[in-house]
Amino acid sequence: MMPSRGMGAMQKAKIEGLKRGGSVKTKKKKAAKKSGSKPSNPSLYASVKAEAKRKFDVYPSAYANAWLVKTYKKRGGGYS
Repeated sequence: MMPSRGMGAMQKAKIEGLKRGGSVKTKKKKAAKKSGSKPSNPSLYASVKAEAKRKFDVYPSAYANAWLVKTYKKRGGGYS
């Protein structure tokens, strides 16, 4: 068994700060994720996505999604 090493420097600093009337800092929560780009033609996007699912053994994958976006844009789709 390893011997106990005691408190680390960060723990000591936190305790000293509390003794002086400070407060414990907590991590801030991340802001809510903004929604990404949405297809401007959902029906075309759905049909290309269904085609991608048939075409690729692994979906979703980076390769399949790249193909989906490329094909969707080639067929006249866009993102808003």
